[in-house]
Amino acid sequence: MIQRQYFQGFLDCLGKPSSRFLFRMSTEANNKGKGGEGEVTRAAGVVGFFTLLSRILGLVRDMVLATLFGAGLVADAFFVAFRIPNLLRRLFAEGSLTISFIPVFTEYLEQRGKKEAMELARVALTLLTMVLTVVAVAGVVFAPWIVRIQAWGFGSAGTKYELTVLLTRITFPYIFFVSLVAFFMGVLNSLKKFAPPAAAPIFLNVGIIGAAYLISPHLSQPIVGVAVGVIIGGVFQLLLQLPWALKEGMRFLPKWEPLNPGLKRIGLLMLPAVFGSAVYQLNQFIGTLLASFLPEGSISWLYYADRLVQFPLGVFAIAISTAALPSLSTYAARNDSARFSQTLTHALGLVFFISLPSLVGLMVLGEPIVRLLFERGAFRPEHTAMTTLALLYYCLGLWAFSGIRVMVAAFYAVQDTKTPVMVAAFALVLNLILSLILMGPMKHAGLALSLSLASSVQFFLLLALFKKRTGTEFSSIIMGSALKSLFSSLSMGAVLYLATLMWQMPPASSGEVAVAVRVLLLVFLGAGVYLGASKLVGSAELNSIKAFLPRGPRS
Repeated sequence: MIQRQYFQGFLDCLGKPSSRFLFRMSTEANNKGKGGEGEVTRAAGVVGFFTLLSRILGLVRDMVLATLFGAGLVADAFFVAFRIPNLLRRLFAEGSLTISFIPVFTEYLEQRGKKEAMELARVALTLLTMVLTVVAVAGVVFAPWIVRIQAWGFGSAGTKYELTVLLTRITFPYIFFVSLVAFFMGVLNSLKKFAPPAAAPIFLNVGIIGAAYLISPHLSQPIVGVAVGVIIGGVFQLLLQLPWALKEGMRFLPKWEPLNPGLKRIGLLMLPAVFGSAVYQLNQFIGTLLASFLPEGSISWLYYADRLVQFPLGVFAIAISTAALPSLSTYAARNDSARFSQTLTHALGLVFFISLPSLVGLMVLGEPIVRLLFERGAFRPEHTAMTTLALLYYCLGLWAFSGIRVMVAAFYAVQDTKTPVMVAAFALVLNLILSLILMGPMKHAGLALSLSLASSVQFFLLLALFKKRTGTEFSSIIMGSALKSLFSSLSMGAVLYLATLMWQMPPASSGEVAVAVRVLLLVFLGAGVYLGASKLVGSAELNSIKAFLPRGPRS
């Protein structure tokens, strides 16, 4: 449990300048951990804390959307429209810009000093702003063609297609704001300031929720208000980063220097990274495209299931990989292979320690969780059943989705872009083939299973090729840690399954409170069993995971 001081601090920041609270958490992440494992774990705790808040608000956002718009035509149109800039965000922002920028920027910090590193950031920001402006305008202009590619099954005319085009034109400029947020995330994370970028997504969820209740009711097509909320959230995400960047010495005056050698190196890393590091999102793109040919609601069922999988993935796996990249880049710049290997092994161990019980828990408790979160208003019981089915097959790949994030960070820390690209290309083709085979007999569930299978293959290829590239023997350590976590997770799953048989979920007529109480009790039961089993088998991560939770300042 996160300590009381942080809850109080978060409440304080609602009524005071948020910078005071963010400064406290960011400073602690920077000062507390001066070694590889401790630094990564504590930094991941800061990122995970704010990501947890964001994911909770994200679930609230999805509950609002499910209640107001269900899983029909309007919801499908919005999710397609929102997924397009979201895909670009992962491809050109978090998925490539951040992980390409951090290794080069960190090398400048280590070898040339902060002043030259900030000049490199200034040059990169100038070029990035120009490129993003062109991309945003092009997206608005070419929205009809973008929708035809993303959702071919919607056709080229009709209400659904026209609504999707309108929503795409409204949401597309979000890529401008969120890509700049990703840039500042690279700068601040390299300086071991993790809190402001991690807190940014909170404002996106607040913007969407606020717009759904304050703007949508006044429009003839209410879903348009939600699209406007996306832009509002993007603006506030960016505004949060600016004071922190200024404090660290970042200057915003344009500096046109396209032949800067550091900028060239970032570009050489980023071009292949656009494809290689975001294969999960490209696979999601394929899933959405193919789902548009399936029965109405398939896109929404996959979306809601993916949101539940993204909760543990975002709070823990992405937090760990985000925190690990600056440390891995630092050790790579110093040619400290021992610390590099130690940090990578620790990061993967933490990822599996958290992702394996998460996937087992979601598989066993998926139906009551979906019913509790979404089944109200326009979201009917049949939507719950279909969403749960997609969730089941997405969960099979949760461990791989998580591990890939860390392995990609490791490759980019040593500035190797070719290997992730080759592996990503193979995984993408494999996912497409499996999707075409399975979507016939299994419908939308086949698309979820295809992604899980392709991602599993991708992770093992990345692990094997990284071992071959570095000559480091760490796979046996990782395997031993993962097997302990798997045993503890299966033990937890068995107990939860028996508990659900003995203690059936109450019917919908009994009310949401009754369902919520039972779900929470089962979650606590599962956590207790997992922690107990982990202690029994001697999981090393059980001790280090305590540092993952941020601690309040001592009096």
